[in-house]
Amino acid sequence: MLVADKLSFAYPEQASYLFSLEASPGEITAISGASGSGKSTLLDLVAGFQRPRSGALTLDGTDLLPLPPERRPVSLLLQADNLFDHISAAENALLGLPRGTPKQEGSAAVKAALAEVGLAGFEDKSAATLSGGQKQRVALARTLLRDRAVLLLDEPFSALDDETRRTTRDLVGELTRRHGWHTILVSHHADDIAALANRHYRLVDGRLERV
Repeated sequence: MLVADKLSFAYPEQASYLFSLEASPGEITAISGASGSGKSTLLDLVAGFQRPRSGALTLDGTDLLPLPPERRPVSLLLQADNLFDHISAAENALLGLPRGTPKQEGSAAVKAALAEVGLAGFEDKSAATLSGGQKQRVALARTLLRDRAVLLLDEPFSALDDETRRTTRDLVGELTRRHGWHTILVSHHADDIAALANRHYRLVDGRLERV
């Protein structure tokens, strides 16, 4: 269980935030709220890009707050896929593997991850030639290779057309269940939340309210 307990944060001369939530393995916890309400700030605190003034953040009882971002068991998937267009799908996915992974082992892992997200045979395709949905699948393959327990999603479907949006979010739900991820989804879209969320919190006046 991922638990945020009264994580407090404030930007200089701005409103303060107080976050408490729970996210279970194999489930998706959705966060909604108006623009500027603090949704991305919450993700930054979980990922370690911001430090809270007080409170606790634990994963299965382990304190995550002392860990820098690179050592936290957290992957982040944004609206933008963050792929490098000048290299292949496989080379982009490979960035999820630890440095020093043997080449043969890495190639096999990348091939398996791309197959798991529905991109078997796309290894040598240039990222520049992929559709938006295919790029998000490559980003998900990279997440698989990172093998981290917490997945943070910040409006990951916003740039996709309706059909691609449905198939991509279905894939996220399936991967979350299969790999036991603690997935936190930030979204403005009620249909994404209705389709995916096991828990739903709304940010109101800097506080999370269970819906």
